[in-house]
Amino acid sequence: MPLSHCHGVVVLGLFLLRVGPGDCSQKGSLGSVGDLQHPAELRCKEREQPALSLLLTQPLVRDSATHQSLQEKDLHWEEDTFPAPLATVVSEAPVLQCSWVHPFSPKMLGRVLCAALVMGALQSLAKASQGHISVVLLGATGDLAKKYLWQGLFQLYMDQVSNGHSFTFHGAALTAQEPGERLMFEVLKKLSCPPDEAPNRCAVLKDQFLKLSQYHQLSSAENYTALSREIEALLRQEGLKEAGRIFYFSVPPFAYTEIARHINSSCRPPPGAWLRVVLEKPFGHDLESAQQLAAELTGFFREEEMYRVDHYLGKQAVAHILPFRDQNRQFLDPIWNRLHVERVEIVLKETVDAKGRTSFYEQYGVIRDVLQNHLTEALMFLIMELPANVSRTEEVLQHKLQSFQSLWGLEKNSAVLGQYQAYASQAQEELQQAQDYVSTTPTFAGVLIRSDSLRWEGVPFLLTSGKALDERVGYARVLFKNRAYCTQSETLRDAGHSQCKAKQIIFYFGHGALNTPAVLVSRNLFRPVMPKDSWKEAVARSDLHIFGQPLSDYYVYSPVKERDAYSVLISNIYHGRKDFFITTENLLASWAFWTPLLDSISHQPLRLYPGGVENQHLLDFEMVSGGLAFTLAEPAELLSPTRHMPSDYKAIQSKYRQSPLVSAWSEDLISQLASDMEEAAVRSVAHSGQFHLALSGGSSPVILFQRLARHHYAFPWKHTHIWLVDERCVPLTDSESNFFSLHSHLLQSVRVPYFNIHPMPVHLNRRLCVEEDRGTELYAKDIVALVANASFDLVLLGVGTDGHTASLFPRSENGLEGAPTVVLTESPVKPHQRMSLSLPLINKARRVFVLVLGKGKHDITTLLSRVGHEPTKWPISGVSPSSGQLVWYVDYEALLG
Repeated sequence: MPLSHCHGVVVLGLFLLRVGPGDCSQKGSLGSVGDLQHPAELRCKEREQPALSLLLTQPLVRDSATHQSLQEKDLHWEEDTFPAPLATVVSEAPVLQCSWVHPFSPKMLGRVLCAALVMGALQSLAKASQGHISVVLLGATGDLAKKYLWQGLFQLYMDQVSNGHSFTFHGAALTAQEPGERLMFEVLKKLSCPPDEAPNRCAVLKDQFLKLSQYHQLSSAENYTALSREIEALLRQEGLKEAGRIFYFSVPPFAYTEIARHINSSCRPPPGAWLRVVLEKPFGHDLESAQQLAAELTGFFREEEMYRVDHYLGKQAVAHILPFRDQNRQFLDPIWNRLHVERVEIVLKETVDAKGRTSFYEQYGVIRDVLQNHLTEALMFLIMELPANVSRTEEVLQHKLQSFQSLWGLEKNSAVLGQYQAYASQAQEELQQAQDYVSTTPTFAGVLIRSDSLRWEGVPFLLTSGKALDERVGYARVLFKNRAYCTQSETLRDAGHSQCKAKQIIFYFGHGALNTPAVLVSRNLFRPVMPKDSWKEAVARSDLHIFGQPLSDYYVYSPVKERDAYSVLISNIYHGRKDFFITTENLLASWAFWTPLLDSISHQPLRLYPGGVENQHLLDFEMVSGGLAFTLAEPAELLSPTRHMPSDYKAIQSKYRQSPLVSAWSEDLISQLASDMEEAAVRSVAHSGQFHLALSGGSSPVILFQRLARHHYAFPWKHTHIWLVDERCVPLTDSESNFFSLHSHLLQSVRVPYFNIHPMPVHLNRRLCVEEDRGTELYAKDIVALVANASFDLVLLGVGTDGHTASLFPRSENGLEGAPTVVLTESPVKPHQRMSLSLPLINKARRVFVLVLGKGKHDITTLLSRVGHEPTKWPISGVSPSSGQLVWYVDYEALLG
């Protein structure tokens, strides 16, 4: 574009310098921005021409050379129109940005740059040519866009307006052009600047932002093609290079795939420009749906192009967890571990209920809505190993993934669940359900999480969230163990630095007593290192209390400039900071962790609570037997509706084959069995000083092993001998080995003395189960030598669908009778060769527990209830301890089908 065609209005500080070609006035005149009714009113006097607003981003040096240069370009100002004080203001005016102040025009951007070059306002040609970014906000008239996203995009524009990129903003929705445009601009007119922004600059920037924004109806493939062509035509006409495109999906997830297909096929930027696709949660409903959605999206976008938003990662206190740990390594390295940390609490409490959102809440509930994403991400920042460089995105993401892999699996008793009383009626009304509608959706949850990492083993992580609670607050709290005892009276102690005070670090997300994001560190811990450019030390107030302590007991830091989470995240999208977003790999790891719990509690009765301050202590919970339980019994008037759920039924105790029967749903049954085993062990150790336990292989005992490892810390493992009931003839390191399974799920997690572990000797002389190696005799001799009277204290058995038990199969030639105590047998399925305790040896045990789980065992359970003692047909029918007790543990599915 020839320079002679440049025209417009240049804004210098608080004053205007008008320039124009041809018949426009070539001599400038000054006037205050405040004199104008609206920036869009700027016009050349003689001709109605579009006006340009140039905000300078560097000092305008008024020297003779500059003046001469402007005269050569036929642009002049009257020196006498600049009084001395005003000339100073002009010379010091900061350069901010070029942009049009007239409705969106294809020639806009070129004229902006043209004017910038004329005035010498931009720092360099290179900076002016960094390229153009098109931002497309899908769902531009929705609630999220209205509340947060447009404001975040405006903040991005204000922050980046002078950094070399040019922008256009495209709002898009399914709504037709005219009503959609009206709705969108109603939102844009309400945009605001931060309190510290100069009003005049704010007014100009807001007007510029509006003129750079357009609405598009995107309801078909043709619409996406037209949008892409419009962007390309604009940049081609102005000779601008495209830097990239941002597509923000503020739409329901069911629409993702179709939109992704249109973008991929017809709206990608050209080679050399980047694409960033921003996705809002929920990212699936469970592991399977998340995998499906991820597979669909990866068919259209590369991993580096996708930015999954969890807005909690944009909250300033959450975003500062990793930098805080990094900057305070010298203090935290010795204490950030299981030896010094008592527990970690991550909490999000809300006073509002789910009214108006029950259609969403019925599908997701509080765990999917808050714990699986927001609180889990905060937990990862707290417990992940610090990479050497926390600024390296790849290292941060990899360390997060490793933290997921260290977490113990969740079980039903890992959680306590509640629902506020009015929720069911709200859901019934909003979803137009029948009057007897019963909802099992939790609106409150407390979950206990543990890690088996060396750093965190044994430390409880408590995640809690709920609606209709007594206060609105969010925080992550690391509470340290306190071994101090102070002899001096409390009144004489140095309150802030007393070692007897609680020691804690709190990342305060916002709201609550402080009503601002903050980082708090107990004064009796250390004075933290904080970046002074972004965090300031707050004035200590003794009238405010946090966790029972006056605020003066903490070093308290708050942000220098408080920013909305979405503004932070949109800025990170612009800068390509992927560590603030959820990768596909981390997303699936999170769902793999949470889905088993969600499945197990899908029909669990919920504790009803009235809501607000009336909840009192009703939702208080405590750690019990490795899980969680409500502290108070549920009042009668708050009992759940009369409709029975499966776990309303407790363990049934009756008779099966003339022996005691314990039956319940599988998880409750395993819990009961593990408790009974612990009780037997404690009694045996008290009586004889040791406990000999023989365990079967197969799939059924695996969940029992996990239960024992994670919840029964009082089990006397130090005095327990572990024996195998049977073994497959494979190396002990083979995944099909019973010992390998036992070791993976139990032995590596408990402290059993090495010499108390007795695997079956199936692998001798580099051979497997060869009679000449006498492995059965060796095992039998060990039993005789160590087990009094060769009578195990407890033998755990299972049952196969054919009635076999241990590795004693129907019509087996060995082990059903006779003298040998350990035998080799043949299985009808691979691996065929087995080693097993014999039926006579099993029947010498003091106790025999038989575990039967699953619908697949219903037929054999029914059959066994009708037959007598016929071990050759059904070996399990031959189990009958001669002087001990036999107890059957059968779950409802196996018992009732």
